[in-house]
Amino acid sequence: MRRNVLIDAPSNLGLRPPAPGAVPGCSKLAGALREQGLLRRLGALEGGVVVPPRYALGEWREGDGVFHAAAIAGYSVRLARRVAGHVRSGDFPVVLGGDCSILLGAVLALRRLGRYGVAYLDGHGDFRHPGNADVSGPVGAAAGEGVAQITGRGQPDLTDIDGLRPYVRDEDVRILGVRDADEDQPELSRLGISCTNVGEIRRRGPEAVARAALGHLQNSPLDGFWIHLDADVLDPAVMPAVDSPDPGGLSASELRALLAPLAASPRCVGVDVTIYDPDRDPTGAGAVLLAGLLEGVFAQP
Repeated sequence: MRRNVLIDAPSNLGLRPPAPGAVPGCSKLAGALREQGLLRRLGALEGGVVVPPRYALGEWREGDGVFHAAAIAGYSVRLARRVAGHVRSGDFPVVLGGDCSILLGAVLALRRLGRYGVAYLDGHGDFRHPGNADVSGPVGAAAGEGVAQITGRGQPDLTDIDGLRPYVRDEDVRILGVRDADEDQPELSRLGISCTNVGEIRRRGPEAVARAALGHLQNSPLDGFWIHLDADVLDPAVMPAVDSPDPGGLSASELRALLAPLAASPRCVGVDVTIYDPDRDPTGAGAVLLAGLLEGVFAQP
């Protein structure tokens, strides 16, 4: 039986400041979920904290590439070392972010171990890169560039660490839960990167969509797959405490039905949870929701 290991990766380096002089509050995600007793509720081992560098934009200006790039790259290497050790030992890392840039550390770890896929549960396609600036705008915030970066698109200091580009092949990504009008969908479709929006999930049913994704993710030639869970895949009616609370997201029950078959697969090797911002959640309802969801799907008996 695999053992859950809870690892804190409280990096907010990939997000823009919520206001001038402020820092993104998603760095408090891990603490908020731990306050809900998540370690005990998951039956998890203590995996400790990978401490991120300080959030400081300094002299960065639009057009300078991804801000905090060197810090994110260094942090990804350290997080990858932690994740790889647990996956190699047969443990199941549950990595608490932070913003979406922590996924770089997870996929770098897996790339060093073999060929792995990613189930990318997110309200956005996160496919901004230098080649589509006319549609998506200039690069800058790594958290909006996650799928592009893990598939090798973007500046080499982030996408080609140790010459391992791409960390995940296009055909090994399954994006699930983007908003129906997400601007990245046409390009993703042209490139053959699987992307299923909320409307299609509702038409087909979340369980059927999950099973279809598993048709590739849990079979050879992959050695396994990772789940990326961004809290903004949920509708803001139930999860407003994110930096981009766009309407038209999944309900909590839909997300659980989508996530459960993926998490139950023996080929699933870990999960990261990102973007929930306790600073935007004065009642703590978002932490209660996320902790309950994670317990219901990932808890060890």
